[in-house]
Amino acid sequence: MSERLLRISLTEQRLDLVEGRDVVASYPVSTSKYGAGEQAASFKTPRGRHIVRAKIGAGQPLGAVFVGRRPTGEIHTEVLARAEPDRDWILSRILWLSGTEVGKNRLGRVDSMRRYIYIHGTPDSEPLGEPRSIGCIRMSNADVVELFDLVAVGTPVEILE
Repeated sequence: MSERLLRISLTEQRLDLVEGRDVVASYPVSTSKYGAGEQAASFKTPRGRHIVRAKIGAGQPLGAVFVGRRPTGEIHTEVLARAEPDRDWILSRILWLSGTEVGKNRLGRVDSMRRYIYIHGTPDSEPLGEPRSIGCIRMSNADVVELFDLVAVGTPVEILE
């Protein structure tokens, strides 16, 4: 089996799972509404080469709510969403990214992992295919669960404009 790679296009708002030269799965995503950027506190999606540093949420139900990378015991519903309209929902699964390019997306004020940049689920009511996040890569809950099971810790990730 060829090595797998996640390729995220900020322009196309798509995440492709690539194996060898073949795209084996493709998903709509939502990246930062503030655009691309690597600086801490910018709320922008970092570019460049990363790896999946950690996989969080195995076995959690679809729509499980996470805070601080831990399940809260809540399941996202429209009632919960209406009660907390300004909450940035992290749902179902988390793929925590770590930059691999020192000075670009690793260490110092550009460290993707210290910025808590994830690929994660988002409420089904949130549109995908357009920039709307505050730095992370959002996916539908069903898609992030599927992707979670297809990649391993250490999988390379490229985030491109």
